Amino acid sequence: MRKQRGFTLLELLTVMTILALLATVGIVGYRRHTKAAKEAVLKEDLFQLNHCLEQFRADKGKYPSALDMLRTQGYIRDIPVDPMTQSKDTWVTEFETPDTDSPDAEVGIFRIRSGSTDMGDNQIPYNEW
Repeated sequence: MRKQRGFTLLELLTVMTILALLATVGIVGYRRHTKAAKEAVLKEDLFQLNHCLEQFRADKGKYPSALDMLRTQGYIRDIPVDPMTQSKDTWVTEFETPDTDSPDAEVGIFRIRSGSTDMGDNQIPYNEW
């Protein structure tokens, strides 16, 4: 009798199941690390933008009225992309409260936040960081 070469159906199914399990674990780990990397970039961007706001205020005596003023005045090279929304235009700006003594005075941006409402790993929405 001749020996037949090849794998049995059971052997093929076992190998395919092991490969599927490994791929699933890899995809979950990849997504978790990708999210952690985006959160790290968001934290750094928020720190740098808010630091630029404080530098602007220290130099000019007031906060900028528009986010683009940070770029045009040379405090930052370019407005970064929000890593959660993938857009430069979704940053949420918070304006300082108007001065009651001079209501016509221009109010400036004193804080910048992300435009994403998704939850972070710390269970706080990104727009509250």
